[in-house]
Amino acid sequence: MNDQLIITPKTKVLQAIEAYPQLEDILISYVPAFEKLKNPVLRRTVAKIATLQQAAAIGNVKVEDLINRLRAEIGQDLFTQNDSHMYVTETPAWYSESLIAAELDARPMLAAGEHPVNQVMEDLKVLDNGKIYKLTAPFLPAPLIDKASSMNYAHWMKKEDDGSYTIYFIATQN
Repeated sequence: MNDQLIITPKTKVLQAIEAYPQLEDILISYVPAFEKLKNPVLRRTVAKIATLQQAAAIGNVKVEDLINRLRAEIGQDLFTQNDSHMYVTETPAWYSESLIAAELDARPMLAAGEHPVNQVMEDLKVLDNGKIYKLTAPFLPAPLIDKASSMNYAHWMKKEDDGSYTIYFIATQN
C-alpha cells in the first residue's frame, strides 16, 4: 500500500490515480466525464491540473463524499470538510446577452483530445473591459474556472438541458 499520498480535495487527479491505480474506476463511476481520462492526452493535461475538489464539482457530487469513497478504498481515515468551493449558478447583475463579445465551444477541441484552457486564457486577456466571454463545455471545467477566477474574472455557469455547461466570464474591476 502507498502510504505517502493522503487523499484530500487538493490532491491532483493524476497523483491519486498514479499512486492508487484502483481509484481510477471509482473516480470514473463518480464522475462519468472522467472516462475520457483513458485518453492519454487528456490524462497528461486535465488529470495533471484538476484537483479532486474540482473533479467533484465536475461530477456534481459532494467533495466530502468523493474523498471518503476514495479513502475508504485505500484504507485511509474518513475526511470532513467545512469550506467548499462554490461556483456561481445564479444569474449575476453583470450578465446581459448583448455584452457577449467572444465565445468558444470547447466540445470539438476536447473530443479531439485538445485542452481549451490556453485558448480561453488568451481570449480572456484580449477581452474588452465590461464585455462577456461565453464558453460551452461538455462538463463543468472547474480548473479553468478556478484559473480565470485567480486572474480576476467573475463567472456564471449554467447547466444546459443536454448536460453541457455554459460559462460566462467578465473581468472584475481591480
